[in-house]
Formats: sequence, structure tokens, C-alpha cells
Amino acid sequence: MTEEATGKEQEYISIEDFAKVRMAVGLVTEAEPHPKADRLVVLRVSLGAETRTLVAGMRKWYEPHEFVGKKVIVITNLKPAKLRGVESQGMILAAEHGDDVVLLTVDRDIPPGARVR
Repeated sequence: MTEEATGKEQEYISIEDFAKVRMAVGLVTEAEPHPKADRLVVLRVSLGAETRTLVAGMRKWYEPHEFVGKKVIVITNLKPAKLRGVESQGMILAAEHGDDVVLLTVDRDIPPGARVR
């Protein structure tokens, strides 16, 4: 990634630091507007052996029903955090370009819970 791509001087992490991040494919099974925040959506995501609740700040770009059935990339070892009273147990990944944000999905059929590396 160049300085132009990030808008700031490049900061590097070691491969050991990156290896600490655990990611997996998740299947969004339910999605609803956050009861206390217009910009947030509450997702139920199957990771194969377990289902988690995730809160995502993506209502500007996606309606809740657009998440259902999508296979997304989830950071699974992020410390849980309460967002406006709802605990988020991970984070979904998205790409941004200017004012647009696009959900990262997989391009082939792979089971929920498959490790991303």
C-alpha cells in the first residue's frame, strides 16, 4: 500500500502481529436496524460451530435485509464491545473508496467458520 492509498505515511506491522488476527467466513442469518442508532445494524452471523451478534456501522450503504444470506469476513478474536447497548462479538470487513463502503464477501461457496488467512 502506498502513501497515496492511505493518505498518510505507511506504518508496518510484523507478520507476528498480523498472525494474532483471527478471521473466518461468516454467514449472515439475521439483520435488523439497531434499536438506538440510525447508522448501525445488528447482525446474527453463523461461524459454523457458533453464532455471534455483530454490530456494524453500515446502514448508510446497506439496508438490513441486504446482509441476509451473504458470506462475509469476520474478525473473530476482537474484544467484544457494547455499541449503544448491544454487544458486538466481532467485526465484519468492508472496503472504502471515497464516500462508498462495500462489504467484503467470498466469491466461491465455502462453509461458515472456514478460516481466512
